[in-house]
Amino acid sequence: MAYTSIDDPSAHFHVQLYTGTGSTQSVGNDGNSNLKPDWVWIKKRNSSGNNGLFDSSRGATKELISNGGNAELTDAQLLTQFDTDGFTVGTNSGVNGSSDTFVAFQWKANGGTTSSNSDGNSTTTVQANTTAGFSIVLGSFTGSTQTYGHGLGVTPNIVLWKNRSNTNSWLLLTNAIDGTQDYGILNGTNAFSAITYGFSSTTFEGNDDASTNFVAYCFAEKQGFSKFGKYKGNGNSDGAFVYTGFKPRWIMVKRTDDSGYHWRIYDTKRSSSDGSNPLDERVNANLDEAEGTHASDFDIDALSNGFKFRTSSQINVSNGIYFYMAFAENPFVTSDDGGSIPTTAR
Repeated sequence: MAYTSIDDPSAHFHVQLYTGTGSTQSVGNDGNSNLKPDWVWIKKRNSSGNNGLFDSSRGATKELISNGGNAELTDAQLLTQFDTDGFTVGTNSGVNGSSDTFVAFQWKANGGTTSSNSDGNSTTTVQANTTAGFSIVLGSFTGSTQTYGHGLGVTPNIVLWKNRSNTNSWLLLTNAIDGTQDYGILNGTNAFSAITYGFSSTTFEGNDDASTNFVAYCFAEKQGFSKFGKYKGNGNSDGAFVYTGFKPRWIMVKRTDDSGYHWRIYDTKRSSSDGSNPLDERVNANLDEAEGTHASDFDIDALSNGFKFRTSSQINVSNGIYFYMAFAENPFVTSDDGGSIPTTAR
């Protein structure tokens, strides 16, 4: 049996760096495959700025921010178009300030083509990439717990939702920590808590204010491409190792058992230009601050089959329990089932 069905992760997920011009510009992807993104997460690196989230189901120009509970904003000068291999941004300085540096995290769903889904007791609008285990779901809350179809065909490990109509927080629901349902607040530093909403191969449960609209981003783990789970910190520079089965491109971590810890994001595009470890350039999903680094210690080594912590700071506190999400740069081995050379670490 093949180790993975995704030999080139950049066909489904990509990290792109770009520099703002202050004028409308098209940002092309430099991955191995063309990727028309359906979910784009843009963060300014060199100074403060919101984490701007855009998707092709809600439509270009409609922004939510992960570092706040703000209702959806429409601005014709934000992300203006999803292109065949990238996206176009307008003149808004949050996504295209002159000489500012940016990073864009991008996921592919179904090229913007949606369909009505009646698997739950509340109808949703869905576009799904079942190969990569990702879907975008639009629906409406009723004020009572409902089931909503997600289109993945398998049980998701993560459902991240935001009420588009009001200032309620982002909820990240997951069964990847201990097999039961827990949630964290993406725009906060709260510890995770248990929740009773369930996931199935066709639906997820949810509830929020009546007569409001939501968007949900749903993820199901795929061997050699994505991995979601937990690890325990050990509090030293010979830190915890997390096995993923691939060389990671993107990693987000959050402590779950205590408050005051940020949603730290690392990737191998923003790290050292010579392609070496460690990864120490971080942005935070819950903050609008500029990209930061550690002056006195290092953060993460990206390895051929996972990642290892090299710090005793926020992401590796002794006995801390952490949630992580990771997406691949390369699978450890490709789909010819042993005939290929395994990927190497940085």
